Amino acid sequence: MLTATLCGPIALLGIPWDAHSSHARGPAAGPAAIRNALADGAGNWVNSRGQDLRDAGLLIDIGDVAFDPEVEDIDAITRAVTAQLALGRPVLSLGGDHALTWPVFRAYAEQWSDIAIVHIDAHPDLHDAFEGDPLSHASPFARIMERRLAPRLVQIGIRASDAHQWAQAARFGVETFAPERFGDALACLPTGRVYLTIDLDGLDPAFAPGVNHYEPGGLTMRELLALIEALPGTIVGADIVELCPPRDHRDMTAKLAAKLVKELVGRMSPPR
Repeated sequence: MLTATLCGPIALLGIPWDAHSSHARGPAAGPAAIRNALADGAGNWVNSRGQDLRDAGLLIDIGDVAFDPEVEDIDAITRAVTAQLALGRPVLSLGGDHALTWPVFRAYAEQWSDIAIVHIDAHPDLHDAFEGDPLSHASPFARIMERRLAPRLVQIGIRASDAHQWAQAARFGVETFAPERFGDALACLPTGRVYLTIDLDGLDPAFAPGVNHYEPGGLTMRELLALIEALPGTIVGADIVELCPPRDHRDMTAKLAAKLVKELVGRMSPPR
């Protein structure tokens, strides 16, 4: 187990991976789209705390995970994250589909046993094996929780589940909040170390149209930003997943994701 404090800079890691998407491909192009949105001259690099992400020692873009096209190697994701943790860098991952959260979080769980997960999504992603695929983007939290890698899993924005996933939630003691219970969710946010995973379809599609699975009635962008700020725990890692650039409208969702990157860097940065 690691005893050193993650002291930055934050490692921005692209994971261009959508091999386990169940409906349509496209999220593999997400990391490039988010980086392009960050660098768009019409915007800026400054977050609400006044930090400029280009300042030395704040954020380092370490590029993308390199995948062997001939091999299904989820271990490459875990190795890439582990290498950054060993350097004392918190990791902010850009997806890719939600399947990546399992190998990313596995790297964290190998170092700490007390990291709670806060999960923003329209779907619980607790299928034991969706369409026969245990690595599906609909299954990462089943893999995490069946191994007891996280003491708490708090899911917010859930509005598209089924009997199997409700049973899984009960089995694993998952705390589930629909969008209309956002206030209750804020009151139950975990303290201590926290991993925050954001599936962009957790937001209402009016705010994030560039996703493969539209579920109206989701969170607003303002609510999500308020949650990031309100988290009482220390965010030691995070991911932003399921951006599908081919379905985006005028890069609206990519720019929203870029805003999330800026605000997450603010929350994940150690005091200076």
